[in-house]
Amino acid sequence: MRQYDVVLVRLSSRARTDEEALADLLNERSRSGWQFHSLTALGATRAAVVFSRDTT
Repeated sequence: MRQYDVVLVRLSSRARTDEEALADLLNERSRSGWQFHSLTALGATRAAVVFSRDTT
């Protein structure tokens, strides 16, 4: 069975700030056993990041 986690991220007008926030999120989830699944833009100021992991 596969488990999913969705995180809504608010984007700013600064690319560097957004890059750092996304990198921190990816690293944090990776340490918890989650794998990046997809990234979907929800307009100009938000994005949905989907993570997944196998469950036993």
